Amino acid sequence: MHLKTTFSKMRAALLVLPAFALPAAALAGNGLTMLESQYSVAETEERLVEAVEGKGLTVMAQVDHQANAKTVDMEMPATRLVIFGNPKLGTQLMKCAPTVAIDLPMKMLIWEDGETVKVAYNTAEYLVERHEIGDCAAPVQEKVRQALDGFARMAAGD
Repeated sequence: MHLKTTFSKMRAALLVLPAFALPAAALAGNGLTMLESQYSVAETEERLVEAVEGKGLTVMAQVDHQANAKTVDMEMPATRLVIFGNPKLGTQLMKCAPTVAIDLPMKMLIWEDGETVKVAYNTAEYLVERHEIGDCAAPVQEKVRQALDGFARMAAGD
């Protein structure tokens, strides 16, 4: 039993190590990666859409939460959500664990936080852990991680 606990702790530590490759400011809790954008919310969104479509993925929806708030006479900072996907990769993940469909298609949030514009998204590792996908996702997990990181960095000008 003690040996099993030790291996579990070692495995958990090894899973966390790749996170140290990202700048500390890029990490957030609950499986989110966040980074600051050099651009306005609108321009960051435009750059994200161009990056996603440029790689052959489909932008399925763009949600303007600020505009929606105005329809009910409320104000909030500029906040946009871009929903996009790649059925080839997403289907592979859903075959591993159907519950991952609740988190697909992928999303990136762009919002004003005071004087700063931020971009956030769920990490591939979070999805694998949350839905207990395990090794089944290995063939696509790294592709998803690289794609999301690349899209966010292109959008933010990082």
